[in-house]
Amino acid sequence: MTIALERPVSTTDPITLVDPEMIDRLIRRVTTEHPDVDRATARRIVGQAAAFIAASGQQAGQSLSPSELVDYGWHAFILHTVDYAEFCQRVVGHFVHHVPTGEGEQTPGGAAAARERTVAAIGTAGYTVDAELWRSTADCNHCHAGCHDSPKSG
Repeated sequence: MTIALERPVSTTDPITLVDPEMIDRLIRRVTTEHPDVDRATARRIVGQAAAFIAASGQQAGQSLSPSELVDYGWHAFILHTVDYAEFCQRVVGHFVHHVPTGEGEQTPGGAAAARERTVAAIGTAGYTVDAELWRSTADCNHCHAGCHDSPKSG
């Protein structure tokens, strides 16, 4: 099965936050780790991951959470620690930590509320939301119950 989604029309594209060479590396990692995702969709995922990271850094304490697909991009980006740290510093002004919820912990308001907060935060931060990529919240079984941004600024 191949996942291919149409690109929505927009004027603000968060992919522009990421260095073009880094975009290519992240696309390769996403498509390698998730062979059902095509390159065009992986590019959109990377863009939404950049928007998620930027919004998370601006909305500290809001318990934002990526969608399942956007989480692919966030995890790929985090693995490039030097580039990820530089991106966070340049775009947000500080490192945006990946904070998994522990077993039995709940996201405030539940997964749907976290998704709504996150999509709203991305829009408020001035980035286009690719709604097709935000249909389900991430369930990072390798991160216990879910993936979230830094709970505090700093």
